[in-house]
Amino acid sequence: MTARFALIRHGAYQQLTDVPSALQPFPLTEEGEEEVRRQARAFGQWLAQTNQRLNPVVDTSTLLRAFQTGGLYIDELRPFFLGEPRIQSTFSLCERSVGAVANLTIKEIERILELDPRFDLPPKNWKSNSEYCLPFDGAESLNQAGERVADHIRSWHDKAEAGIKLFIGHGASFRHGACHLNVIDFCDIRRFSMHYGHPIVMELADNQAPNRLYGEWKQRQIQDVPD
Repeated sequence: MTARFALIRHGAYQQLTDVPSALQPFPLTEEGEEEVRRQARAFGQWLAQTNQRLNPVVDTSTLLRAFQTGGLYIDELRPFFLGEPRIQSTFSLCERSVGAVANLTIKEIERILELDPRFDLPPKNWKSNSEYCLPFDGAESLNQAGERVADHIRSWHDKAEAGIKLFIGHGASFRHGACHLNVIDFCDIRRFSMHYGHPIVMELADNQAPNRLYGEWKQRQIQDVPD
């Protein structure tokens, strides 16, 4: 069974400074909206050239920036959908949750860990460490978030639905999810990022390595930055 899907990172949004980006509830910036529209139109040119169509159910994370990105894609690419398009929001596509300390600054999170005798201090690279999970209720590691994303995509793949499926979410959880799906290697998680609003289209076939059809990963310097 062969299926095609696109991983799309949300557009630029009104992000708080020095706060892990996971569950920030803010909307896209004006520039972010413009960039998503530009990326969607370029994608539409490829769809037209290759005679591709889109699955009408667009899956986004529950966060506003991803939901808005899905709406802009529907607005720009409506003629390409196999039926009336609609958004289906799910936590399965959200960024890594930091649980009870969501939307606190990095310094505040580290201060709380230092004050609580039950907890060890986190490693210096804890924000980008794939295996580290903050010791708070509801927190997960980046790898756990990626597995959550991959499980959601596998569940869709098993249904054998027609058209390219759009999954709209977040850079770090999508890169880790791509690793769980054998789209990229583990060492590529830190080498790659994702361009805002830019689709990476993959073809998955049973017992075959995934094949990239459209889009490019963003090359980046190895550093500890949130997505």
